[in-house]
Parts: sequence; structure tokens; C-alpha cells
Amino acid sequence: MAEDSDKDSKTEEPTEKKIQDAIEKGNIPTSREAPILASFLATLLIGGFIISADAGKLRSALMHLIDNAGGFRLGNGADAILLTHALAVETMLFLAPIIGTLTLAGLAAAFLQNKPRIVGHRIKPDPSRISLAKGWGRIFGLQGFVEFLKAAFKFAAVSIVAFLQFKAGLPSLLNSMFTDPSALPEIILQLSMKLVGGVCIVTIVLVAVDIVWSRFSWRKNLRMSKQEIKDEYKQMEGDPIVKARQRSLARDRARNRMMNAVPGATLVVANPTHFAVALRYDSDQSAAPVVVAKGQDLIALKIRQIAEENNVPVIEDRALARSLYASTELDRMIPPEFYRAVAEIICYVYSRRAG
Repeated sequence: MAEDSDKDSKTEEPTEKKIQDAIEKGNIPTSREAPILASFLATLLIGGFIISADAGKLRSALMHLIDNAGGFRLGNGADAILLTHALAVETMLFLAPIIGTLTLAGLAAAFLQNKPRIVGHRIKPDPSRISLAKGWGRIFGLQGFVEFLKAAFKFAAVSIVAFLQFKAGLPSLLNSMFTDPSALPEIILQLSMKLVGGVCIVTIVLVAVDIVWSRFSWRKNLRMSKQEIKDEYKQMEGDPIVKARQRSLARDRARNRMMNAVPGATLVVANPTHFAVALRYDSDQSAAPVVVAKGQDLIALKIRQIAEENNVPVIEDRALARSLYASTELDRMIPPEFYRAVAEIICYVYSRRAG
């Protein structure tokens, strides 16, 4: 019951990270029917081109041995080895293209579905693979039911195709009883190719359906619950509470650094309690005054308090303080439009100090 409720809660489509993690672990959508179709197509290719071309050579070699059995010397073991070697070479020349074609077809069926990759996770021991409960669930679950339907469809389709082909080829088989026996292999080959061709047509339909189903089932099994998506987001982006705490600490450090710079300021422009901007001007270091601290409300009052405690002049100019606060950045020079107004204030401060 708990497992069913867990599946019911997974209503969201898998994220890109979930899909990528599944692929890296070797969990990829694969049609088991595609290699079967590839083997049937390879069989058609073998029957149509390889067997018809190479069978004659093998038959000639065997007939030469049978017809001229007394012409081969078998006086000792070496002679037997030579004869066996000759037969083995002819047999391998006949079988090698067949084995190679079937192998290439199987590899193509696998590689065309998914990119080849080495996944060590798939070969690690997993107790669930030998679990009776898990096995029972796979056999009698939805996946097992689908596999049963596919097997039943294949059995029925192959039976019908075989019956129709046998019925159509029955006259040829009967007539072959009255023809040259050497023509019998060709007749059997033609009937076999027709049978395999019919099975291929049925298998193509099955493979098309199976590919669609395997990908649908794969994505369905990867579905996530809303809580899993939230947890994944936290892992990727970080816990929002922790990030908020980090931002708060960063603001506190920046504020403390800003307050420590106020005693070194040349003057503070205030409005008079809502805004405060501390400026430092040193003609040897910068061409214009630099904003070393700025704040609003409580921070503005704190800037004024520190400035007064360290004998930094505080000039009240409502419009200028508001404009400087809105248009300037920390540790940057003031914009050119404020040069004249700030210069007048600096001149006033310097003249008051001189007096």
C-alpha cells in the first residue's frame, strides 16, 4: 500500500538532472524486440546474398571430397590434419560472413537506440535482482503483462505467417519430389526467405510499438513527486534558508566595512535623518570624491553618529543627500552632475577648518 501511494504521488515529469543521472547509471529505454528484428533482417541479407553466392563453393568442395574420397591420402595423422584443415578453411570462409552480418546487425540494433557507454553500475551486485518479491512484481506487474502480450502477439503472428507461407508453398514442395534433387535446396531457401520476410513485416510493427512503449514506460518510471523536485532544487541551488543566512551575513559584513570607513570620510551629506552619504576626497588618489558609505533611516542615523563622534563634518542638504543616495554606488566616484554642488560643500568645509 505504501509503495502504491508513493507511485501515485509521482505525478511530475522528470527533470533533466533526473534523466541524466538515470542515463549515467545505465537506465536507458531499450526495445528488446529491435535486436530480434535486426537478426531477421540479417537473415534475409544472408539468405539473399551470402548463402546463394557462397553455398555453391562449399558444396563444390564437399562434393569433390565425396566424389573423390579415394584420392585423398590418409596414411598418418598429419594427412588427417591437412584434410581437416582444408575442410575447416572452407567452412570458416562460408560461416564468417554469416556470423559477421549477424553480429553487426545486433550491434546496430543496440547503437541506433542509444549511444554506447560503459556503465560499471550495471555489473555491480544488486540483491534486488535475485529478490523473489521483486521478481514476482516484475513477472505479474504491468511490465510482465506487456511482455506477455508481446510474446502472445509474436506467437500468433508467426503462426499465421508460417501457415500462409506453407499453404502457398505447398505446391512447390510437392513438385520438388519429381524434380532434380539438386534443386531442392534452392526451393527450400526460397520458401524460408518468404517466411522470414513475412515475419520481418510483422516484427517491424511490433518493434515500432515496443520502442514507443519502452520510452513511455521509462519516463513514467522516472516521474518525480513534488517533494523530490524541491529536494533536487535544494541540492542544486542550495537550501534557501542557508542562502538567505549567507546573504544576511554578507550584508552585515559589507555594512560593518562601510561603517569602519566613515571615520576616514571628508564629509557626510545628510537629509537630515532619512538619508546620509559619506564622501572622501583626496586629490592625490582620485579626481572626484568617492562614496565610502551611504544609508537610509537607521543606517543613515548610524552614519551620522559615527561621523559626529569622529569630528567628520555633517552637512544637511535634503535634495543633494537624496540624489546622491539614489545615483551613487559604494567605493565609486560621484557622477559628474554632482561635481559643482559637492565641490562647493568641500570648499565650505575646508574654509571652516582653516578659519
